[in-house]
Amino acid sequence: MSQSTVLYDAPGPKARARSRVISVVGIIAVLALLGWVIWRLAQPQVAVNGAVRPGMFDPSRWDVLAYAEVWQFIAQGAWNTIRAAAVAMVGALIVGMLFAFGRLADTAFIRVPTTIILEFFRGMPVLLMMLFILLVASTGAFWAVVLALIVYNGAIIGEALRAGIVALNKGQREAGLSIGLTPVRTRLMIEFPQAFTQMLPIIIAQMVVLLKDTSLGYIVAYPELASTVKNASNFYGNGYMFTFWVVVVVIYLAINLAVSWFGRRMARFASRRSAKGSATPAPGGVQVTPAAGPGSGV
Repeated sequence: MSQSTVLYDAPGPKARARSRVISVVGIIAVLALLGWVIWRLAQPQVAVNGAVRPGMFDPSRWDVLAYAEVWQFIAQGAWNTIRAAAVAMVGALIVGMLFAFGRLADTAFIRVPTTIILEFFRGMPVLLMMLFILLVASTGAFWAVVLALIVYNGAIIGEALRAGIVALNKGQREAGLSIGLTPVRTRLMIEFPQAFTQMLPIIIAQMVVLLKDTSLGYIVAYPELASTVKNASNFYGNGYMFTFWVVVVVIYLAINLAVSWFGRRMARFASRRSAKGSATPAPGGVQVTPAAGPGSGV
């Protein structure tokens, strides 16, 4: 007899056996697909002119990586990508905070225009935004990429922060107002820190998206990593295209994993700090929540 849980009945022997069979079949299918891809890449390639080239794993496909100037090209492209992404991340956080506060403003003269602008930027493709900024504002390739990423990702982050603030208990805001804080200071000192901590995983995920979107800078001729390596593959020949593709993928994965790792560390640090602060007893044994402002435990 199967044991029942709150949400569903525990699977019986037949269901568990069927699940194991499906898992084994799925693993075999994935391994077979992976093996086929590796085998296909290892096969000799026939060029358009009929010439036969060695497979992708042949050493002659990778000897280009022994040249120092190749790594200089790659390093310059990676630096351009990191530089644009870092500036855009800081700007997107600031713009996102402004969007969140504007949409939550009590005054309709602030809330309505902010909502219209935010929805416009959310619906406009980043590629067109970069091109528009370059052609209209004549900012140069770097700032066209950065400003477009700031505005678009700032709108996404602003909505995430707004959702975090709306999800808070109304007592947090009332506690801040009751101790004499202004509505703006209440939002900055009490609501925003809690919303930022709650929405940090979403914000970090958007930062990863922002970093990958720097590759769209090719539309304004910004020499970021992907376009730089593509130019290098064109210079050294199409025979090295797969080699350069692998290098770009590894670099992007390393950068994105570093950003995700930093975000997880930040989330754990904020969670420990919040738990430590909430466990600190006030005089008289009354528990105080630091994010609720001074005197909120009284």
